Amino acid sequence: MTLDRELVEALEKDYTTAPITPQERVIVDYVVKVTKDATRCSKSDIEGLRGAGFDDRGILQITLIASWFNYINRVADSLGVGRE
Repeated sequence: MTLDRELVEALEKDYTTAPITPQERVIVDYVVKVTKDATRCSKSDIEGLRGAGFDDRGILQITLIASWFNYINRVADSLGVGRE
């Protein structure tokens, strides 16, 4: 979470060119893949996270948080929350 509006705008425009750390980039690449099609995630994605310094617990936390946000957004979307 950040209050840096410029960073938020850069991430929304194209996260691949946003000014984030290499470690943050690995996280975002993984989270985007989980969001678009989690069945495409592979051992190489996990190894990428490990290479960025995350242990099994950190990888699990990243995965759970991304998955929970995907889940709750789909629930809200299906119920029309925020469309009124």
